[in-house]
Amino acid sequence: MSPLPRVPARIGQRTLLLTTAAVPLTGWALHAVALHKQLAATRRDPLTGLLRRDAYTARARRLVARHDDVAVVMVDADHFKRINDEFGHAAGDAVLAAFGAQLTTWAGPRAAVGRLGGDEFAVVLRLPADRREQRLEQLARMLRKPVVLDDGRTLDVAASVGAATADVIGTRDLSKLQRAADAALYDGKHTGRAFLAAAAHTTVPSINGRRAGRPGTAVWGRAA
Repeated sequence: MSPLPRVPARIGQRTLLLTTAAVPLTGWALHAVALHKQLAATRRDPLTGLLRRDAYTARARRLVARHDDVAVVMVDADHFKRINDEFGHAAGDAVLAAFGAQLTTWAGPRAAVGRLGGDEFAVVLRLPADRREQRLEQLARMLRKPVVLDDGRTLDVAASVGAATADVIGTRDLSKLQRAADAALYDGKHTGRAFLAAAAHTTVPSINGRRAGRPGTAVWGRAA
């Protein structure tokens, strides 16, 4: 019998084998993509899109270790409980989402921007001394942009901002920088100003889990 009629059959079998082998490979690729998306989702806060605490901390520590001109910025929404009580939790969520977007825009793609919980946020970024005042002023202004709700209502909002820099505080320890920035934040709570921490802010005692303020340096000064 001539071998010619058997050629298509052989080609068909080979194609079938390749196709069969490709099926599990394709399945694993899809599984890997889905797994990557799941892992990425666990790193991010679903409401704001910002890094969760653990993911933020890991990235923030890398930035602090690598650069001399880093700043740690702590942010608290002002009068957040009142917003939830008077306008509802959906309005509160809208404010948090808006703050997340503003912080992301302000900090840029190379920063560590996280939601630490509730209405508390943190940013670690490079902030050269000659631009420090200008940039923190810009942030305070951005966080006072009114938030428009889905029903058309407009909320006036603001945030308290405290910042600490490695050159002023004299350490690259993230925890100490965050404590100093938090203490500076409470110096200017509800003022609409960004406060820059001094070295003394690292020794401010804690009251009810939060820092008790000492006089800090206001880098921008219009009250909300």
